[in-house]
Amino acid sequence: MALITPLREAVSSLVRDGDTVALEGFTHLIPHAAGHEIVRQARKDLTLVRMTPDLVYDQLIGMGCARKLIFSWGGNPGVGSLHRFRDAVEREWPHRLEIEEHSHAGMANAYVAGASNLPFALLRGYTGSDLPKVNPNIRFVECPFTGEKLAAIPSVRPDVTVIHAQKADRRGNVLLWGILGVQKEAVLAAQRSIVTVEEIVDDLEAPPNACVLPSWALSAVCHVPGGAYPSYAQGYSERDNRFYKDWDPVARSRDGFLAWMKRHVLDTGDFAEFRRVLAETSGPGTARQEGA
Repeated sequence: MALITPLREAVSSLVRDGDTVALEGFTHLIPHAAGHEIVRQARKDLTLVRMTPDLVYDQLIGMGCARKLIFSWGGNPGVGSLHRFRDAVEREWPHRLEIEEHSHAGMANAYVAGASNLPFALLRGYTGSDLPKVNPNIRFVECPFTGEKLAAIPSVRPDVTVIHAQKADRRGNVLLWGILGVQKEAVLAAQRSIVTVEEIVDDLEAPPNACVLPSWALSAVCHVPGGAYPSYAQGYSERDNRFYKDWDPVARSRDGFLAWMKRHVLDTGDFAEFRRVLAETSGPGTARQEGA
């Protein structure tokens, strides 16, 4: 059953050094607040998993939290590269990062297999791709019924999955809507889970066919309004496109990145304070000038 608890306590009790951790969210509902708390608590040797790692993973990798990344496509959406991610892969800073790259379809099927408690996923995929040449976990099997050649990849079963959602009720049931991505499957595949939410209500008032994650499938629910920022939560906030653009020059410089993370994340007590400090410094670009 889900425990309604502060985010700091949820991360402290549920995210451990060496864990496989998935912070999922597709376009919106990206759990930035939880990513920041993992950085504050200096978790290390994590295997990070995500279909589309973007800014929050750039921050986790740059702060030395990650040992390995399992992913499909990584970048700053609409802007360019993740410079801390690239620095780790190309120059091993702050240390070596092992990578395991898949297609979107491969990752989605791997989550479904994990949620189904299966050891691997099967799909029609990777045909004509060079990914099997560099990823030994992409293999091919023959269908025993048709003889068709199919791709097989290990299921994704995180130790911890973290997502952001719109609502939870006081019993710990969670309602989310909009672009769902693989949040549901990622939670069901995990041993433990943390959900940050915009609000906690008496009644979810879930419409027919809604995506509701039951309390018994979750470990912790945390009230963190705006916890997806700078991404958005449909019905609650808009995407801060400027933040994504301004992140590019911050992340290009190691010193600028570290200065920004210290001022905005390490030296703040929670995500609400992060938002206040960010407003005072007029966005990511300030730290670039101070630390570059």
